[in-house]
Amino acid sequence: MSRPTPLSALRPLACALALFPASAALAEDAALVLGIERYERLGRVSGADDVVPAAEALEEFGFTVTAVPNARAGNAISALDSWLTASEDADRLIAVLTGRFVSDGDRVWLLTAETQDISLFGLGDRAISVDSVLKVLAERPGQSLLLLGGNFGETDEMARFVSEGIEGLEIPGGVTVMTADPGTITEFMDEVLTLPRGDLIDLADRYRRLELRGFVPRSLVLMPERQEPEPAPPQPQGPSATETALWEGAAALDTVAAYRNYLDRYPRGAYRDRAEAAISAILDEPNRSARLAEEAIGLSRPARRAVQQDLTLLGYNTRGVDGIFGPGTRSAITNWQQQNGFSQTSYLTPEQIARLDAQAERREAEIAAEEERRRAEAERLDRAYWEETGARGDLPGLRAYLERYPEGLYSDAARERVAALNASAAQAADETAWQRARTTDTAAGYRAYLEAQPDGAYRENAQQRLDALTQPSQAEQAAAAAEQALGLNGLTMRLIESRLAQSGYQPGQADGAFDDATRRAIARYQRDNGMAASGFLDQGMLVRLLADTFEALR
Repeated sequence: MSRPTPLSALRPLACALALFPASAALAEDAALVLGIERYERLGRVSGADDVVPAAEALEEFGFTVTAVPNARAGNAISALDSWLTASEDADRLIAVLTGRFVSDGDRVWLLTAETQDISLFGLGDRAISVDSVLKVLAERPGQSLLLLGGNFGETDEMARFVSEGIEGLEIPGGVTVMTADPGTITEFMDEVLTLPRGDLIDLADRYRRLELRGFVPRSLVLMPERQEPEPAPPQPQGPSATETALWEGAAALDTVAAYRNYLDRYPRGAYRDRAEAAISAILDEPNRSARLAEEAIGLSRPARRAVQQDLTLLGYNTRGVDGIFGPGTRSAITNWQQQNGFSQTSYLTPEQIARLDAQAERREAEIAAEEERRRAEAERLDRAYWEETGARGDLPGLRAYLERYPEGLYSDAARERVAALNASAAQAADETAWQRARTTDTAAGYRAYLEAQPDGAYRENAQQRLDALTQPSQAEQAAAAAEQALGLNGLTMRLIESRLAQSGYQPGQADGAFDDATRRAIARYQRDNGMAASGFLDQGMLVRLLADTFEALR
């Protein structure tokens, strides 16, 4: 892991000598700037990394500036070591720390960007000891400044004995400490800290949110008059080939460790934002490693369908067997993993696929055995019921068997026997009905036979006899012909039906069509009026009925 390169490392020594009086010409002062806005697991601290670019102006006043944005443990320790080394020969010391701070009531730490699980004994090298920074600053009493930027209004307990904030901060003598939110600290650095001959104590009053602690003298001036340094040699534009190669390697690996390695080497690199975004995306995706492991298996679509079939067979609803692992399948996998003691990632491993397949095969065998048992039991009950009912051969028993077992073992034989019995019974019924019709030898009797036995063996004989009995007489034929000769139209026929109805003979509906009811009404009228009751109109009856109709209309 490389140590951060001071921003002034390439500036000529003559530039540094020009900024200091003779007594300080052999040494540069030291500034440490760590601004951590983007936390991988914790909430962001808005504006915390803005202090890094704000610190560049310190170089113009002879400071060796070691600055790291969004520092992780590795490059934070490297930066602290560099600052510690630079502080040995420095007259003035400045440290700027912004981000999330925690305290156990006696000690205070700044959390690094990859911090996740916080505990009293687990901070380790994932947190920067503010007390240790103060110890270094105390070596330059009256010429040292610590700026702390954080959300100090929040004091939530983050773990047992550990709360957010800087409670219990012990400040050594001679060290001036200023605390505020990160935005105020950045403004103070931009507007006040690098003012030539600026009195920091006096100017701090401008900032309502800025709080002074520790050594607060009447006046504190850390910056001399600004002197223009010699122009620095031109810096190469864009990332170096080495940086680009490291970034491409990290992107190819696409892991948190690879991106952290890049940021450790190039904390202010050209690909910093992309690396930070990639780390956030990876950490925000639950079970990413499990997803990648499943993708590495390379399950084909038929293999995925087989997995879905196995899950469905075991009672886990995949909402379809289509070879696509959608939300339904993922939920089914999660439930199966929970029941089988695996981590509930919703992604499968080769071991899990093998176990799932074995469970499905076992379940399939169990289902087949259960189906065979049920089939054997059903056949036993079928045979037993047949012995009690259909085996006797009578029609009630056969029908009882078919009602319970329409597709039973003996259903075909039962139907054949029922058909034979029904045919015999039908033949006997046909013979009885025919004898009854022959005995009465009436049209009504033969009609009754034809209605009861439309397919009877004697239907032709019955029809012939019925025709013979119902053939109209010559007189009826003559009466019908006479009525036909009258040439009655529909209106006349309706008038006749209406007149018959008015006279109480009930001819049926007056619709201009003479049906059986009309014929009976005509016959009754004829009998009541001394005429031959043929049921058909003749010229005289027609004239009489029409005359009665017109008379009634007067």
